[in-house]
Amino acid sequence: MIRELRIGVALLVLLGAVVFTFLLVGSLGEPREELLRLTVEEALAEGSPADRFGDQELRVVGWYASLDGDCREPVGPPAISVPWLELRCPLRVLMRAQPALSVSQAELEADGLRLSASTGQPFPSRSEPGGPNLRLEQLVFVGHFDDPAAADCVVSLRSYCRDTFVVTDYDGLVR
Repeated sequence: MIRELRIGVALLVLLGAVVFTFLLVGSLGEPREELLRLTVEEALAEGSPADRFGDQELRVVGWYASLDGDCREPVGPPAISVPWLELRCPLRVLMRAQPALSVSQAELEADGLRLSASTGQPFPSRSEPGGPNLRLEQLVFVGHFDDPAAADCVVSLRSYCRDTFVVTDYDGLVR
């Protein structure tokens, strides 16, 4: 019985050493690019996101909110050189924290990171027909600032277009 116990303890120690080695080797080096994520606060901090990040692909984590039928364009001539980038409606934003159901368009525009996509996709489908479209979890959006199409925006909206996060994909798995 003593011999079997020694063999069992030796195997357990060997297994622990193998697991420790895998953990040690796995922690060396930089994290994989697809695991690096910005929060909305980091993306909006310190001036223009387009100036800080350029057009590099980023992953931004935040609380998604959108307004569609309840969204209103500002008064003035329509800016339609690049409609998907210039127009405010439908309004899609990432927020620092989960917004309330009574959130207004002005609050979303003031506190959120504006999202857009040339095809209108990919964004979560609406959960209710009216009001803000909110999610019960944080989402990770993949995309970039300073889209080349921003150069075609009306001059008065060019910085607005450059600082819009142009989405290519999103994921709901935040861990």
